[in-house]
Amino acid sequence: MSTDKHRATAAAILPLVGGPDNIGSIAHCMTRLRIGLHDRSLVDDEALRALPAVLGVVEDDTYQIVLGPGAVARVTPEFKALVAQARRSTPPAGRANTPAGPVATPVTAEELAERGAALKAAQKVRNATPVKLALRRVADIFVPLIPALIGCGIIAGLNGLLTNTGWLPAVVPALAAIASGFMSLIAVFVGFNTAKEFGGTPVLGGAVAAIIVFPGVAKIDAFGHHLAPGQGGVLGALAAALLAVQVEKGCRTWVPEALDSLVTPTLTVLVAGLATLFGLMFAAGAVASAIGAFATWLLQSGGALAGLVLGGLFLPLVMLGLHQALIPIHTTLIEQSGHTVLLPILAMAGAGQVGAALAVYCRLPRNRSIRTTIKSALPAALLGVGEPLIYGVSLPLGRPFVTACVGGAAGGAFVGLCHQLGIAFGSTAIGPSGWALFPLLDGSSGMGLTVAVYGGGLAVGYLVGFAATYFFGFTRRMLTELNSDPGSIPATGQQANEPAMA
Repeated sequence: MSTDKHRATAAAILPLVGGPDNIGSIAHCMTRLRIGLHDRSLVDDEALRALPAVLGVVEDDTYQIVLGPGAVARVTPEFKALVAQARRSTPPAGRANTPAGPVATPVTAEELAERGAALKAAQKVRNATPVKLALRRVADIFVPLIPALIGCGIIAGLNGLLTNTGWLPAVVPALAAIASGFMSLIAVFVGFNTAKEFGGTPVLGGAVAAIIVFPGVAKIDAFGHHLAPGQGGVLGALAAALLAVQVEKGCRTWVPEALDSLVTPTLTVLVAGLATLFGLMFAAGAVASAIGAFATWLLQSGGALAGLVLGGLFLPLVMLGLHQALIPIHTTLIEQSGHTVLLPILAMAGAGQVGAALAVYCRLPRNRSIRTTIKSALPAALLGVGEPLIYGVSLPLGRPFVTACVGGAAGGAFVGLCHQLGIAFGSTAIGPSGWALFPLLDGSSGMGLTVAVYGGGLAVGYLVGFAATYFFGFTRRMLTELNSDPGSIPATGQQANEPAMA
C-alpha cells in the first residue's frame, strides 16, 4: 500500500512538470526531489503545491519539490521508473510514409555517415540485453574517474622521469603524493558512483567502500587471517556498495518514514560494512589477485598470440558493447601494479583503423566527399578517437572494417611478442589511446625501449591495416560504385541504392 501511495505521488507530479520529455535529470536530497527541466514554462506550480504529498516547491539550479524525509527517498525511484517507462513507450521518430522503390542517391560521405548511424543505432538496440546493460552501468561507474586517472597517471610518469634523472629532488615527494593520493582512495569514489548508479544514496556507498582502504582494518582478525588495507580494491568497493544499495532499499520498505533518516543509514553502513570486512574483502581480493596473475601469465607465455587475439577483436568488442567489461579489469591492474598491460595492446585496434582509412583515401582518389571525411577525422583517430572513422567510413563500407581488425591484430601481436621477450609495459591510466597514450606509458625496461616498442606496434598496425585494406578491402563493384565524384556523376537506379558493403 505504501508503494502504491508513493507511485501515485510520482504519477501526479510527472504531468505537472511538463511530462517525461521535459525532464533532463532526476536526483534527491534529504527532503527534496530535484528535477532538471528543459522548459521551465511547462511547470504548473500551483497545481504542484496543491498535491497533498507536496510540502512546497523551491527553484534553484534545479526545480525542487519538497516531499519530506523518508518520503522523497521512496517517491524518487518511482518517479524515475515512470519517466523511463514513458520514454520507452514513445515510438522513435522515423521516416513514415516513405515511398517504396529505388531512390537515386549518390555515394557520399554523408550517405556513409547515415549508414554508420543506422548501424550504430541497430547495434545499440541489440546491445540492450540484461548482461550488456549491466556492463554499461558498470562502465558508468568508472568512466567519471578517468580524468583523475589520466591526470594522476601523467604526474606519476613525470615523477618517475625526475626520479630516474635525479632532477628536482625536492619536488619528487610532492609529485608522488599528488599522483598516489587519488589511487589510495579510489575505492571510495567507486563506492560513491556505484550507489549513485544503482539508485542508492551515494555517500553511503562511499562510506561502506571506505572501510576497504581504512588502515585500521589491519587490526581485524577475520577467520584467523588479518586483513590488509586495500584488500579487494575497486572490485571489493563495487561489491560493497552494491550490497549497501540493496540493504538501503530493503530498509525503505519497512522502516517508518519518521525514523528513516536515522535507522536506514545506520543499518546500511552496519550490515554492508560487516559483510565487507568478513567476506567481500577476502573474495574480491582473491579475484583481483587472479586477474593480475592471469594477465601476467597470458602475456609472458602466449604474448604474440594473446596480442593477436586482443588487438584483432577489440573493434568487434566495441561494436558488441562487451569492451565495457574490461574497465574494472584495467582499474584493478592499475591499482595492483601501477599500470594496465592490456591497454597498449588493445590500442593497436585504433592503429589498424587509421591504416585502413588511409588505404580507403588512396583507393578512392575521385571521391572527394569520402576523402574529405577521412582528412577531417584522421587527426582525432591518431590521438585514439576512432569513432568518426569507424561509423563514418570503415563500418558502412564493410570490408575495410574487417581489414582494420587485421591491422589491429598485427600490431597487437607485435606488442604481445615484445612482452613475451621480456619488454613488459603498460598504461598508468585508461581512456587515451593512439599517440595520446605515449605520456602514460610505464615499464620495467626503461622509457626509451617502452616508447620504441609501443611506437613500433602502432607502425605495424598502420602498415598492415593499410596493406590489407588496399589489396583486400574493396571488390570491383565497390570501386566502380565509390570511386567517382558524386557531385559531378550522379548515381542512378537500384545499384546506387544498394549497400556498399555488399
